Formats: sequence, structure tokens, C-alpha cells
Amino acid sequence: MIANNIFKALGDFFTNVLFVPFQGIRFSSNWWLQNTISWLFIIITLAAFLYWMGQLKKFKKSGNQ
Repeated sequence: MIANNIFKALGDFFTNVLFVPFQGIRFSSNWWLQNTISWLFIIITLAAFLYWMGQLKKFKKSGNQ
């Protein structure tokens, strides 16, 4: 019973709090705003991937395999 309430609370939190700004963007007719958000997430992901690859290269270069 408690686990069920926790998952319902998490679902409500994500739906009613965290995703509210995206609902406004979703229903806007501004194509540039919608795609800017998408490209921002793509750039953040690419930067994290490149950082991770750099760290792996340093780790391999130091002889720790």
C-alpha cells in the first residue's frame, strides 16, 4: 500500500510540477522555441559524452585498464 502511494506521489510530482513548463512550450505555435529546447538538450548530451570520452582516454593512458 505504501509503495503504491509513493509511485502515485512521484507520478503526480512529475506530471503536475516538473513537466508544467513543457506543456506551455508544447502548445505554443513558436517553432523556434520548441526546437531551441531540443537543441539545448542535444548540446548538453554531446558535451557530457565528449567529457566522458576524454576521461576514458586519460584513464586508459595512465595504464589503468
